[in-house]
Amino acid sequence: MSGDPNGASLGLTEDTQNPTLPSAPTPSRSGLTRRYGDFTSFAAALDYAAQGESGFNIYSGRGQLLEALPYRTLREQAISMAQRLLGLGLAAGDRVAIVAESDGDFARIFFGCQYAGLVPAPLPLPVAFGGREGYVSTLRGMIQSAAARAVVVPDVIGSWTSEIVEGLDLVFGGSPSDLYRHAEANVELPEIKSENLSYLQFSSGSTRFPMGVSVTQAAGMANARAIARDGLKVYPAEDPRDDRCVSWLPLYHDMGLVGFFLTPLTCQLTVDLLPTREFARRPHVWLDLISRNRGTIAYSPSFGYELCS
Repeated sequence: MSGDPNGASLGLTEDTQNPTLPSAPTPSRSGLTRRYGDFTSFAAALDYAAQGESGFNIYSGRGQLLEALPYRTLREQAISMAQRLLGLGLAAGDRVAIVAESDGDFARIFFGCQYAGLVPAPLPLPVAFGGREGYVSTLRGMIQSAAARAVVVPDVIGSWTSEIVEGLDLVFGGSPSDLYRHAEANVELPEIKSENLSYLQFSSGSTRFPMGVSVTQAAGMANARAIARDGLKVYPAEDPRDDRCVSWLPLYHDMGLVGFFLTPLTCQLTVDLLPTREFARRPHVWLDLISRNRGTIAYSPSFGYELCS
């Protein structure tokens, strides 16, 4: 379940009759001249994308639209989140660990960090860590490695929060809803420069303890530009064909975070997101959503295709 920027529940349930659920996802066509990551920062990229119609759409594991999040709305909520994060006593350059559920809260907090000059560190959900004890131990190691000053834990593992944050030197450790209850700081947001750190990205940990990599705004933008312009060759705005992304990939790994979260935003594409933790149970929902929304960009590791077949 996600919370809105004012702390109220969005009522995200599987009930198709729930009037709080959005009626339609954001459109594929943004209405903007296509730009391929030629920005000084990810905050600047969101500033531009917010002038159009595209955005993120959050779906349930059954393929039901839970939240339509146009980039213009995300920008407003991210700026509000930036003020909340700074209101905690965080300062530019501080690290914020976010256990990365594929939902609107992750987007709001990640981009709130971008506007506040903070450095988000997306961390994994307990999908492949051999049980609760092993997962908590690994997560705590990653939090300490990142020198995080705040840790955000989604409701799906909210009961584990005390074990995750116990004894750590933090100014905040809790859920997105807890974060929304904090007041906004009335301060001017910092200027974000291309040489500033944008985020920390951890390796998967499949062969050794996860290692964090520091990614600057300039490096992240160069990567996104190369993927969209040179690799995927995303259609320019004047082309009658539209590109649209559909993904179940985790937002704490490169293919999900960079490929289906950051890169699409830097070239103003709409993204339809399914929860990673439910993909294995209903892989056909990915294929159905590609068909339903006319997705054109939807890649996967080989096991994803094996599950579908």
